Amino acid sequence: MTTKWTKEAIIKDAQSKNVRFIRLMFTDIAGTIKNVEVPFSQLEKALNGNMMFDGSSIEGFVRIEESDMYLVPDFDTWLIFNWHADEEAGRIARLICDVENTDRKPFPGDPRSNLKRMLEKMRKLGFTDFNLGPEPEFFLFKLDEKGEPTMSLNDNGGYFDLAPTDLAENCRRDIVLELEELGFEIEASHHEVAPGQHEIDWKYSDAITACDNIQTFKLIVKSVARRHNLHATFMPKPIFGINGSGMHFNMSLFNKDGNAFYDESTDDQLSQTALYFIGGMLKYARSFTAVCNPTVNSYKRLVPGYEAPVYVAWSEQNRSPLIRIPASRGNSTRVEIRSVDPSANPYLALAVLLQAGLEGIEKKLTPPSSVDRNIYAMTREERLAEGVNDLPGSLREALKELKKEPVILDALGPHIAENFIAEKTMEYFAYQKHVTQWEVDKYLKLY
Repeated sequence: MTTKWTKEAIIKDAQSKNVRFIRLMFTDIAGTIKNVEVPFSQLEKALNGNMMFDGSSIEGFVRIEESDMYLVPDFDTWLIFNWHADEEAGRIARLICDVENTDRKPFPGDPRSNLKRMLEKMRKLGFTDFNLGPEPEFFLFKLDEKGEPTMSLNDNGGYFDLAPTDLAENCRRDIVLELEELGFEIEASHHEVAPGQHEIDWKYSDAITACDNIQTFKLIVKSVARRHNLHATFMPKPIFGINGSGMHFNMSLFNKDGNAFYDESTDDQLSQTALYFIGGMLKYARSFTAVCNPTVNSYKRLVPGYEAPVYVAWSEQNRSPLIRIPASRGNSTRVEIRSVDPSANPYLALAVLLQAGLEGIEKKLTPPSSVDRNIYAMTREERLAEGVNDLPGSLREALKELKKEPVILDALGPHIAENFIAEKTMEYFAYQKHVTQWEVDKYLKLY
């Protein structure tokens, strides 16, 4: 997925492969993929960055009196989908776009452009690259006769199980094959811990490309699952009593000398830069949680007992803390944050995580000692003695933490921060008013 495309090469490729429609894709503040589809006849205009759309129709973008916006495609995201139609209908391609105002400046509410702003800050501090290797998990549910999702899982498999227990193996294999045809370098594909739960991992890439890939991945997973009469969901916790879905982020910073997190002269081969980055992540963890876990449902996953991290700590071996340092060293030295879930907008999540880490580096925030015990087995008193705090326990609590931390608000920018907080506050209060089945089961007969 590293081909360098030009305008001329894209037009030639589209002609030779019978591309009839092009989806100009972008992501809204909530992380939802949006697109404007244009016919081939409009491709050159689109490549010149002259396609406009109504920004007032996108939640959190702009008011109706300032609605005109431009879609500016990133040529290197040119991709022809493997959705083969008949010869007459032709094929569909996509370009991922940045959003610009009518003055041709980046729209401050565009999550992709906002991440680029944070990467520019990174470069001013002397770093050249910020890489991300994501590990998104998802569930597969059966569809009913009307094509609507049910709550019936299609397998009873467990971690690394094979067919016949893992009945989704063919679906997962088809997802992998389609992703590989689109240029993904798949590293692992397996059944996860919970029934109906799966994970597919691919090779790390630079921050922007990695977030683009996450959005493409979600689209492909859902499309292929439907062909198998299944519904794929990235909802963090769709079923009570079993593990939820995470999207661990493996992050590494590079400078002109290589991986800035690696230092062969230290006992653990972690550099001082890596430790400061971890220190920043730990300091701002409660503040960035609302962005990395942005739904009411996210906090049904962030509870003890289901492998999701609940406690603000770090370790080199232990998988119970928020941050883990995988064993690989050299250019593979990386920091893994385990709280992020797949409902997060990847561009926003990575922006706040990068900001937290850079703050740690700038302010030389040394992290506390690593916690190598099983934190789930520790008492509250033991955790407090080790300096281990909890992550927020609800979206409402997480939003309160976000609102009072200017460092993380700055990573979003005023426009995104204001609209994100407003939308998520409305979401929480709508949930608070809802009467759930648990309440009916608990109280209807009791009272």
